[in-house]
Amino acid sequence: MTSDGELLASRHIQNLSDADSLEPHWGYYSRAIPCTNDAGSCEYLDQVYFSHDLSILYSGILWSTILGIIFIWTLGRRIRRPSRTDGLVSGNITAGKSSATRFTRAFSAFVRSSLLPDAPRPIFGRTTRLQVLILAVLAAYLIVWSFAGITYQIWITPVKNSPGLYNTRSSLGPFSDRIGILAYALTPLSILLSTRESILSLLTGVPYQSFNFLHRWLGYIIFIQGSVHTIGWTVIEVRLYQPQPSTAIEWITQTYMVWGVVAMILLLLLVVLSTRWAIRLTGYEFFRKAHYVLAMLYIGACWGHWDKLKCFLLPSLLIWFLDRGVRLLRTALIHYQYLSNGSMGFRAAPASVTHFQDADNGDVVRMDFTQPHDPWRIGQHFYLCFAESSIWQSHPFTPLNLPQTRNGSVAHSYIFRAKKGETKKVTDLALRKLAQSPSATTPVILTGPYGESITETLTPEDNVLCVAGGTGITYVLPVLLDLVQKPAARERKIQLIWAIRRKADLCWVEQELVAVNNAAKSHGIEVHIYVTRESDSSASSIQDEKLAKQGIDEKETCGSPSCLSASINGIQTPMSLDIQKIGSRGLNQHPDLKSLVGDFVDGTVRGPTKVFGSGPGGMISDLRSIVATCNSGAKVWRGNERFDVSLICDDRLEW
Repeated sequence: MTSDGELLASRHIQNLSDADSLEPHWGYYSRAIPCTNDAGSCEYLDQVYFSHDLSILYSGILWSTILGIIFIWTLGRRIRRPSRTDGLVSGNITAGKSSATRFTRAFSAFVRSSLLPDAPRPIFGRTTRLQVLILAVLAAYLIVWSFAGITYQIWITPVKNSPGLYNTRSSLGPFSDRIGILAYALTPLSILLSTRESILSLLTGVPYQSFNFLHRWLGYIIFIQGSVHTIGWTVIEVRLYQPQPSTAIEWITQTYMVWGVVAMILLLLLVVLSTRWAIRLTGYEFFRKAHYVLAMLYIGACWGHWDKLKCFLLPSLLIWFLDRGVRLLRTALIHYQYLSNGSMGFRAAPASVTHFQDADNGDVVRMDFTQPHDPWRIGQHFYLCFAESSIWQSHPFTPLNLPQTRNGSVAHSYIFRAKKGETKKVTDLALRKLAQSPSATTPVILTGPYGESITETLTPEDNVLCVAGGTGITYVLPVLLDLVQKPAARERKIQLIWAIRRKADLCWVEQELVAVNNAAKSHGIEVHIYVTRESDSSASSIQDEKLAKQGIDEKETCGSPSCLSASINGIQTPMSLDIQKIGSRGLNQHPDLKSLVGDFVDGTVRGPTKVFGSGPGGMISDLRSIVATCNSGAKVWRGNERFDVSLICDDRLEW
């Protein structure tokens, strides 16, 4: 293997034997003092080392800026955290707001009106303009540090022991090194943005999935930086240095360069396999596992390429392994408990299974179980591993019930639609088990909870609009269940808009809808159901159906369309449930969310509005644009809180 001194002489034409001393430079090889080469080479070396020292300084400033922003954000979050007042008696709750509060709300409304809608979707996917703005600021910041402090000059220097041959030395070398150092410096940030056990979420309160966009695009930036670094040094060693091709061959066969080539190949694979078409071609599980392996190999290759910058690589590895370790620990804390024989051990939660058949759109499975652990907060989700299907996969699901502890255990209820992959396998497994026993169970392993509370800042003055599509009801339903357990607030408006494909889909959450229905009158809750793909054979039973004075038999099990019909027709309690058919088989028509949301906001008496949304990506994109148009910073500043409309949505899907 080439020694440090030989490599230094090869790269920077320094005469170590004539040096009086070696000047250390952090992250680089020491410099021979004094320089005994020709004047041009010495000037070039001055620029190389000066630029490198600035690169290290700029990397430190970059991380100081990032840590400073996180610190200020965390401190501001702690200072400005409002107290929850759901239990307060409703009164004149909008009176007496300070100028600071009005300014904060007005500024927030202004930001939402401008930056909440999606950015250009073909480029950025389903991402808000605010996230793209943050990315643009980061990119601009990096561009400044990429070029600052470099003297752009060309030096023509003679080649030792080769009369008549000259090397062309330029600022391309220091610039390429600068880009490479910044790529190393950004690596731990990229890993930090990708973790599920996110330190950033813990400090800032931003859910971990909100960082996925920056993680993905930061990966693109690192790829561009690595490519520029590689191309720059290739031009230098293959074209500008003489004699050729011996110089190029000697350069590319050095150990550090072999690792550099390996690192770029791995980085290219990471980028290609992260594209939308590659994920669709190979499947998400392959992408996820390949991403983990390639990322660790890439960091190892970077270490082999330039180990003097391992200060950026070691934290990246530690963050990654810490994330995996905490996941295992949290799973163990949930499932390590007393067993039936009195000993302690790991026990998966036995989940009862309910199957809802839907040949056209994919069957739906509901799972219910209890597990002794601390309750989660509304809006959080768990990763579920279905042990009988595969212990190597877990998927995020939001509990549709309230986190309430009874006898030391917390009940969990989940629904999901079988499409393909793991959910299809679990559904097939459930069908086989239910054929053997109606009370079939399957073991489930939990990891979590993840995310932030979505009702922590909800106050009695907030009007609440819940919008859900299909199984997205699991995200918004706990919000309503929580509200009906609190005292009703005067003049508060509450509404649920749920788009489902068939009327029978109401069966998924029958008992929970009963609870909402029972409090509909006392809390002023309106429930509007829109059926978008009902088959023609069922059309007559739901066409413009208004169940204004009907209820649901809470004791009836709703497992089929006929069961649903029986339970609805046997209702005893008053109900404000409204079911409307707006589509049919072959005609998939969605609710007019722009009109529905606008009418809700216009119908509020006072106070701001919080819109909770979950469903397909198109629905979330529409809600972002619609809610943005409902905001007006100027009107909020003048005291009209109707134009203070915020959106809280389940945005784990970017595409």
